[in-house]
Amino acid sequence: MSESTPLSARARLAVTAGKAAAAVSRAAGRGSGSVIGGRVALKFDPELLSRLAGHLDVVLISATNGKTTTTRLVAEALRAGGEVVSNALGANMPAGITSALSAGANARFAALEVDEKYLIAVAQDVNPKAIALLNLSRDQLDRAAETRMMAEHWREGLQGTKATVIANADDPLIVWAASSCPNVVWVAAGQAWKDDAWSCPSCGGVLQRPDDTTWRCAECGFGRPTPTWVLTGDSVLDPHGTTWPIHLQLPGRANKANATSAAAVAATFGIAPQVALQRMQSVAAVAGRYDVVQYEGRDIRLLLAKNPAGWLETFSLIDPPPAPVILGVNARGADGTDTSWLWDVDYTRLTGHPIAVIGDRRLDLAVRLEVAGQNFQVFDTAAEAIRNSPPGRIEAIANYTAFQDLRRVVGN
Repeated sequence: MSESTPLSARARLAVTAGKAAAAVSRAAGRGSGSVIGGRVALKFDPELLSRLAGHLDVVLISATNGKTTTTRLVAEALRAGGEVVSNALGANMPAGITSALSAGANARFAALEVDEKYLIAVAQDVNPKAIALLNLSRDQLDRAAETRMMAEHWREGLQGTKATVIANADDPLIVWAASSCPNVVWVAAGQAWKDDAWSCPSCGGVLQRPDDTTWRCAECGFGRPTPTWVLTGDSVLDPHGTTWPIHLQLPGRANKANATSAAAVAATFGIAPQVALQRMQSVAAVAGRYDVVQYEGRDIRLLLAKNPAGWLETFSLIDPPPAPVILGVNARGADGTDTSWLWDVDYTRLTGHPIAVIGDRRLDLAVRLEVAGQNFQVFDTAAEAIRNSPPGRIEAIANYTAFQDLRRVVGN
């Protein structure tokens, strides 16, 4: 970390203009204003992102799933060592990151979630001390590259990076992406969704998986590296062989995996695992995810899932049948307009749950549920779906914009 130096007049003007644009956006009810604020600021000073990050120890977190939650856990852990600036609401492209950093003049650390497509460009701008790579799977097929192409993009862009790379040893695509980096910390965080990782990213051969953890290509020998951080049940095993318990308010194995990666990141910044994991206990929700809210006398748990891997993990969290479930799917710009991924989700896992279907693409989802033999009803609005759900806490699962729509309905 270097000492903070005063911003140039141009940079100060850019920050001021960005904050003004963000304030206007909020006043108009158009959201937090972080994206428009960052865009305006970068118009005034295209190099503002690197200027704002110059005095910070930065970690970038990228993945298809779990990056918002892991970023929040990392930020909480790093606060044990000083003030942290973070894009906590998930605005993870350069404009949103610039807007977040404009509030970090007095911070020591920056914990930044980064969209997969922009990771390399942002890393070039902010000179991170650490980069966390969690997973890669199919997502927004109309916008993002095929997963092997994304891994190759990361591999080429990170080659020779000075940053410490914290990478998931259980995801072959992540291992391929990180294997060009000189300093990698391997984490055994697990990989529940394997449908995007059956072929070897190095040679195209078939990966052999003799058990739940081991994978190796029989043709070229590319295989799982030996991890130094390991998630074992409800604990983390650190590089010194010490086991630390994980006690989270956030549910599910996926969040224990996120916490394991976050602990490895924190250690890179000198935060001990015990301290890091204790601080993570305070996180009860992340940008509305996992919140339980009341609406018209009903308890509703809000769960975000935006691709097949995310839906698989989310189904493992919900209350057992006959807990009512609401599923919401949109296909707007932020979601990706291609909904073919619905056919990759195993909806038979919802057997026994009464299901209400909402969202712009509710009919697409209804066809998929019909084929899966599920018991469901289609509703025009979230309020109607809630009113018609049978007794019990409602598990509401939605993709990105459908999740935001639902939050507005229930006042969260």
